[in-house]
Amino acid sequence: MEIDSATVWSDCLRVIKENVAEQSFNTWFEPITPLKCQNDVLTIQVPSQFFYEWLEEHYVHILKKAITSVMGEKARLEYSVIVDKGNSKTAPLSVNLPNTGNSKTSKFGNTKEEYTSPFALKSVDNLYQQSQLNPNYTFDTYIEGDCNRLARSAGYAVAQKPGITSFNPLMLYGGVGLGKTHLVQAIGNEIKNNLGNRFVLYVSSEKFTNQFIDALKNNRIQEFQNFYMQVDILIIDDVQFLAGKERTQEIFFHIFNHLHQAGKQIIMTSDCPPRDLKGLEERLLSRFKWGLTADLQQPDYETRVAIIQRKMQADGIYIPDNVVEYLAYSVDTNVRELEGVLISLIAHASLSRVELDLELAKQTLKNIVHDIETEVGIDYIQKTVAEYFKVDINLLKDKIRKKEIVIARQVAMYFAKEYTNHSLKGIGYHFGGRDHSTVIHAVQSVNDMMDVDANFKVQVEEIKKKLKMRAV
Repeated sequence: MEIDSATVWSDCLRVIKENVAEQSFNTWFEPITPLKCQNDVLTIQVPSQFFYEWLEEHYVHILKKAITSVMGEKARLEYSVIVDKGNSKTAPLSVNLPNTGNSKTSKFGNTKEEYTSPFALKSVDNLYQQSQLNPNYTFDTYIEGDCNRLARSAGYAVAQKPGITSFNPLMLYGGVGLGKTHLVQAIGNEIKNNLGNRFVLYVSSEKFTNQFIDALKNNRIQEFQNFYMQVDILIIDDVQFLAGKERTQEIFFHIFNHLHQAGKQIIMTSDCPPRDLKGLEERLLSRFKWGLTADLQQPDYETRVAIIQRKMQADGIYIPDNVVEYLAYSVDTNVRELEGVLISLIAHASLSRVELDLELAKQTLKNIVHDIETEVGIDYIQKTVAEYFKVDINLLKDKIRKKEIVIARQVAMYFAKEYTNHSLKGIGYHFGGRDHSTVIHAVQSVNDMMDVDANFKVQVEEIKKKLKMRAV
């Protein structure tokens, strides 16, 4: 039997007003709209998930007192939560939730009102109930350096207080292999370990898109959306792949709005900052900028050394210091490539049953690192220049300041800068551990001498021809 819900709720409000402060009443009870009252169940509509959770946490006993005094001891309360306010073209979207009374048993009677996820795509049902986090990705295994300090610090702050800091959303961007996925999953694992009651979900943008397409195909879009709106910490990887997918962007926009309004934490990664993302709606991009955007850069030498040492420690392997230095200077692109080189080096030493030394490292890098080492390596440049100027190759790495040695050394540095992908610091390492400023000076000196000395310019051109022959 259905009775007038407006009358019932009006009577309830009188009871509530006697038990709460005026400001609290105006904030949390006046916005509520009664929808229906049937079979001892009063359904009220609240503006958001956050609103619903606040009532359940802070005012459940007052609500119980009000509804039982008006409707009797068997009365129960049900919420209709608005999850999308809609617009001129689409109607508002809401989902009904029972009063939980902060437990599995409703405070309004003894009937169990356990809340279960309305999202039940059978093909991925079990998958969705997991966080999809790799337990090996933690803050303990993430090496901090100048290249990632801001991102790591922000990530750790979010992990301690998800949804509470001003870093919401947290957007991390950077090139391939710089540790974005490791860091965002470390945040998720930290939250799960310390705040086990939070629903953490890691998903790639590609998987999110495929799930949405599957829901679209099976007419289960609302279930899909309702599920994601229950997530406490949503980690979505590579948002740049949402570009051009208009309907996927639209559903993500509504989910984003709901989670952010409800105080839930959103964490994202991309290969570039929001201002450079192409093919994404402006309303999404503007929301990406609400919180903190932090970049991850290529790891510096010290960070690369620390990464190698941590890998050695984890695998129980000893690598000589000169090999560690050589690898750190030679592989300066990204963490993923550095780890790949380490794995290959260890495999070569193990399978060939040879000592893991500097020579093996050089041979291994020639087959892996995609730069001058596969064609005209620094060793070959030094050899070619030393032979041309008729000096001992070892003197190029020495501290001798004789004019003929200095010129040969500078020319070798010049070609190393022109033909290789090594950093300036990496080039300096191969010339006796000199710093990057020495390499810059060498390159400038060679250019200056070519401008004023025609014979010297001819010499440089002759060496270049020899190196080009090797490269072909």
